[in-house]
Amino acid sequence: MNAPIIATPDRSTFLGGSDAAAVMGLSPWATPVELWQQKTGRKPKQEPDAAALKRYERGHRLEPFIRDMVIAKLQDQGLQVELITSNARYVDPEFPFLSCEIDFELRLTGSLEIGGREVVFDGEHVNGDAKSVTGFARKKWGEVDTEDVPIEYAAQFMHGLMITGRRACLVAALRSFDDVDIFWTLRDDETIAGMRPKLVSFWIDHVLADVPPDPLKFDDIKALFPLDDGTAVEASQEIVDKVARLRTIKADIKALEEVEEALTFDIAEWISPHSRLAFQGVDLMTWKGQNDTRVDQKLLEGAELFERNAAGDFIPIADPKARFSRTKVVRVLRFVTPKKGK
Repeated sequence: MNAPIIATPDRSTFLGGSDAAAVMGLSPWATPVELWQQKTGRKPKQEPDAAALKRYERGHRLEPFIRDMVIAKLQDQGLQVELITSNARYVDPEFPFLSCEIDFELRLTGSLEIGGREVVFDGEHVNGDAKSVTGFARKKWGEVDTEDVPIEYAAQFMHGLMITGRRACLVAALRSFDDVDIFWTLRDDETIAGMRPKLVSFWIDHVLADVPPDPLKFDDIKALFPLDDGTAVEASQEIVDKVARLRTIKADIKALEEVEEALTFDIAEWISPHSRLAFQGVDLMTWKGQNDTRVDQKLLEGAELFERNAAGDFIPIADPKARFSRTKVVRVLRFVTPKKGK
């Protein structure tokens, strides 16, 4: 097992867990071209604004809270749990430019069901990652106690398993202030065998060689060629055909968006103030009011999530969900799926 490193190096000198997803083309935050620009200093990572920095700091402060919640939950499930360390960084023994930071590490003894099969831990050292999952991001997570995590996080966790040499990464997802959900990423040597050469190639053939990777999207092309040279390039017939097709598609999209808006307005006006639209006794659409409870970001911005108890220890504030959440009634227009046989 690799020994942890205490100091955190400059991120431009290594590929970390979140970088792994970008190299594989799986990251929603950066493409391989954007990552290459960051690592080579062409596009230094922007300093977060005050609001983003507060969110980051708040998430960092929540990590011990999430970790303690998941330890208690594992113990309730009958496992013996020992906290080994937190926020340790590891370096790959073969390629020192591959590195990872593990939020927390546990020693587990006992058995659990993961994705419908029993997994036995016999004093096993596992990686742990704490995530605060809010808003629309919740929809990207699957069933608890499975490996159904967002693909960009799966790449990050597999990167950590590759470097630490361990079998399992426990993912503690705080989806509300009431409870924490447990997900897993189990080591897959075939996946690691596919990831590893791509990570090595990205660093050696692109970062060190100072050669950009192939663009994946239009913004990549704009980033690689921010200025034009003032000249024209002759189009092939294939490109001419693609220009014509793009012109048609853009016109079709605009027309369809306008039709969609008009149809939605007409249908909603017909239904209002009722909750359902029916034809010959069969529901076609619903437009029902429902409670929508969300964390009020303005209230949460800059708020303290911990307070001192009588002993002087920091503990989570009482009932943060009630303090920072707000509920309002919203109406959502939905189609009714016909039942089979109807």
